[in-house]
Order: sequence, then structure tokens, then C-alpha cells
Amino acid sequence: MGSSTCIADNVKRVRDSIAEATLRSGRSPGEITLVAASKTQSADSIRQAIAAGVDATGENRVQEMLGKHAQGAYSGAPLHFIGNIQSNKAARIVGVCDLIESVDSTALVSQIGRKAVSLGITQKILIEVNVAGEPQKSGILPGRISEILELAAQTEGIKVLGLMAIPPISVKNDENCNYFDVMYQLYIDISEKKYDNVSMQVLSMGMSDSYTDALLAGSNMVRIGTAIFGRR
Repeated sequence: MGSSTCIADNVKRVRDSIAEATLRSGRSPGEITLVAASKTQSADSIRQAIAAGVDATGENRVQEMLGKHAQGAYSGAPLHFIGNIQSNKAARIVGVCDLIESVDSTALVSQIGRKAVSLGITQKILIEVNVAGEPQKSGILPGRISEILELAAQTEGIKVLGLMAIPPISVKNDENCNYFDVMYQLYIDISEKKYDNVSMQVLSMGMSDSYTDALLAGSNMVRIGTAIFGRR
């Protein structure tokens, strides 16, 4: 856990790196959403990150998120859920999160839609893609994404805003570039199709060790934990 000065300095460093990468790729830094991945961080550290200018916060665990939400930790910035979603807990995050980034099954689409309708809201979601086909990871395989999108087109209470991916942990800095390129092409291909309830606005990929490469490949949302809060 870092001091407020340290967190603010880290956010500035990340912002500077984002600016450099987006300018290299012919875009504006203002097009990028910086999500502070705040797993295990205290409510106070999250407030410091928000005060330092992150665009959103992202949590991985339902219980932890709900506890910190009750403390007002996320006040002043949108809240995203970025972790694996257990089906028995899906309904608990609907309406609490501004964006659920990790929807990876037709069952979750249906559950989230039903809960959102019962609350009288439209829940914004991203579809998580297991771009490398890793058996131990969540995310739908690229070849099956049309199943989710076709269901989403008919499901009340949700709005698909784009895609999210967590490529394999890389040893070398540029090792994930191929996966980022695959995701960007998938994002473009889906953008050219017309599904109801689906609007490809967000491509969420890139973390502390890979966000520069992800931005160069076309990401417009990055999820940064260690580079903002320090090592847990």
C-alpha cells in the first residue's frame, strides 16, 4: 500500500506512458480509459487513486468489492468488475458496477439480464475472450463469441459495449503482441456486424506489464494495478 504522494506519482507515470503510446498509434490520450485494478487495496488507497485522476476502478472479488462499496471507496469514479464471475454471485454485482467486464457465458448473459430487468436498469457489460485458449482461464473462445452476441441481441436489461481479454503472462515485454493483434481484429470484425444490444466501443486489454503493447495494438481501456498501487 503506497502513500498518497506515491499513488499520485504512479498515476502520473502511467498517464505519461499512455500518452506516449497513443500518440505513437495516432490516437489521443483522451480516448483511453485508465482502470485502477484495486484487488486487496484499502478503501483509502482507492480514494487516493481516484483523487489522482484514474477514470475508473476495477475489482476482482465480489465480497471484497461489496465491502469496500459500503465504505464509499469508489465514490467519484465508475466501478468495474473485472474478475471471474461465479454464477451464484452474478446477481449481486448487477447495478452495483457501472461495467461488468468479465462476462464469458450465455448463462451469465441471461442471469445478468434478468436481474437488471428486475431492477429496472440496463447493465453494461463486456464479453471476456480467452484469446489464447488457456484451459485454466475464464473467457469464451474466440470461435464461440457469436453464441453470446446472438443471445445478447435478444436479452433485455443488458448492453454489450465491447470485449475484454487477459492474455497469458508474458516473460518478454512484447510476447503478447500477437494476442493483442488477434483481439483487435476480432473487435473490428464484430464492429462490422450489426447485433442489437451490441456496440463495440471498448477493447479492454493490457495490464501493468503489458499495457503499452496493448495500446499500440488498439486497446482503449487498460487495467492497471501494480504500476499504480505497488506490489501487493
